[in-house]
Amino acid sequence: MLAAIVGSPNLMLQATIFLGAALLLVPLGKRFGLATVLGYLVTGLILGPSVLDVVGDAESLLHFSEFGVVMLLFIIGLELQPSRLWALRRSIFMLGGLQVGLTGTLLMGILYQFFSLQLDTAFIVGFGLALSSTAFVLQLLTEKQQLSSTHGREAFTILLFQDIAVIPLLAVIPFLSGIREQSYDLIYFAKVFAVFAGLIFSSRYIVRPFFKFVALSGATELLTAVALFIVMGVSILMEQIGLSMALGAFLTGVLLADSEYRHELEASIEPFKGLLLGLFFMSVGMLTDVKLIIAQPVFIIGCAIALMLVKFGVVTAIAKASGNRLPTSIRLGVTLAQGGEFAFVLFSVASMQNVLKPELANVLNLIVTISMALTPLAFLLLEKFGEPLFAKRKTSREYDTIPDQEHQVIIAGFGRVGQIIGRVLRMHNIEFTAIERSANRVDFVRKFGNQVYYGDPKNPEILRAAGIKKARLFIIAVDDLERSVTTAQYLRRNYPDLIVLARARDRQHYYRLREVGVRHIWRETYLSSLDMSRESLQLLGISPEKARETIQTFRDYDDDLIERQQAIYDDEARMIESAQSAVAELESLFDEDIDKARKMDLGNLYTVLKNKVVPTDSTVENSTEKDSQKK
Repeated sequence: MLAAIVGSPNLMLQATIFLGAALLLVPLGKRFGLATVLGYLVTGLILGPSVLDVVGDAESLLHFSEFGVVMLLFIIGLELQPSRLWALRRSIFMLGGLQVGLTGTLLMGILYQFFSLQLDTAFIVGFGLALSSTAFVLQLLTEKQQLSSTHGREAFTILLFQDIAVIPLLAVIPFLSGIREQSYDLIYFAKVFAVFAGLIFSSRYIVRPFFKFVALSGATELLTAVALFIVMGVSILMEQIGLSMALGAFLTGVLLADSEYRHELEASIEPFKGLLLGLFFMSVGMLTDVKLIIAQPVFIIGCAIALMLVKFGVVTAIAKASGNRLPTSIRLGVTLAQGGEFAFVLFSVASMQNVLKPELANVLNLIVTISMALTPLAFLLLEKFGEPLFAKRKTSREYDTIPDQEHQVIIAGFGRVGQIIGRVLRMHNIEFTAIERSANRVDFVRKFGNQVYYGDPKNPEILRAAGIKKARLFIIAVDDLERSVTTAQYLRRNYPDLIVLARARDRQHYYRLREVGVRHIWRETYLSSLDMSRESLQLLGISPEKARETIQTFRDYDDDLIERQQAIYDDEARMIESAQSAVAELESLFDEDIDKARKMDLGNLYTVLKNKVVPTDSTVENSTEKDSQKK
């Protein structure tokens, strides 16, 4: 019954069912740890002929949804700024090139030798399986807060190369196909050259001025229309000369990557890209025959595991050969072991071009899907068995021996804050002992001539070695909240006469330090925020004297408020009530200024900013000297 209803030409009903199913199943899958791509695939499986058989013609849907892939490649091109590629050239082209080249060649050889596939088919399958899932991997690394780690950064660069590698792979499929609708003669290549030259010329001398013309019209909806027109126009042009639409979209994106309207283009295309890609993955799911995995579970799951083992081995070997430590190489291998969403793209295009048989494409789609589904399990095994083993093998570095210098100042933490304090103290020839618990930071700052010792500031033995008994000032500049509070608590309990100065990340950190007895506390972004506020007021036409007076009034009030809130900081309800009351109190202090600000004519703001003289160092010094004389 349902199939009959949806099989009717009621596109509105069909679109509603797709959207409703995606809105229900994709977020539900996310709650169970499934990546968005897998959520769309599962949604397609449920809507497809294997389960509910909601859509009668999934092939037509796949053709339409391929435009989402075109838009994805356009956005990838927009993000590939030449300067960015040049900065990451070693990681992208060496690590990425080796990963795709070696993995693809190895898989192609295995498929050709042991599965008797034709060479062109083995080529597409091998290099398609060599690609990993950009969306899936980046999501996992972000959730586990590993994106900034060594293996996270290298995974990102390899994925970036894989995204680029998709373009020539898509472009080569028509040449591998048995269908030869296009005659590749000199006239054809002249057309290709003319189109590419036209794209380069148009991107600089037509598209950018036209985008500016539309932007100045004030009709923001037309910016989206321009972005869609560019992508659709170039894609159709490429298809007319026998080249891949995706290739044209990618090249257009690269040519516009340095445009001042890059972000507007990306923002305009992004929603359409996301929905159409979701539709594409749903259509892939619809065309996937679930009966295959029921009929051959051992073969398909075994192939998925074998694929992951091959990719793991190749990536780990490449990472180790490039100078990474073994634990980092293994982490990178686990991260990139699965198949990726671009494999679905390649296999669907290859299937339509008769390079792949539909039955083989279905099996490959299942293998890639299962490999993606097994990736969280691989991460779990790494965390449960690999990480403890790495921790045991890691040789712990001995803390530095601190000479008996008995300096009057000890700085705990020698990062952003500690280094500035140390530089100021040196200006006055005040000796200090700096302790830092990060071995990498110690090695780094020593390159610049800084004398800092590797050790844990909350370790009593380290503190005694640093001469804590003779010190007058102890400066806590560590970033970690718990370590900061623990260190302060130990100092107040064992050295009550020692003057402790501490850095606080926020108000909660401030309250906890006050609670253990620290009296000299600086919120790390507080003073810079006040200084920026003062400069903002001046740029808006308020006199320097009035701006300073305003900031001082605010600072006095906030200092008093933070003292009043100390007793209730752990009671959320009372803190909210206190904050709301404080807003009203602060507004009453500035009633007169608020009235003036509301009446102020800011029409000349551009003139003020344009004529604003950027102060030089000497101007600042003279201004500071005059202020001190006034005081």
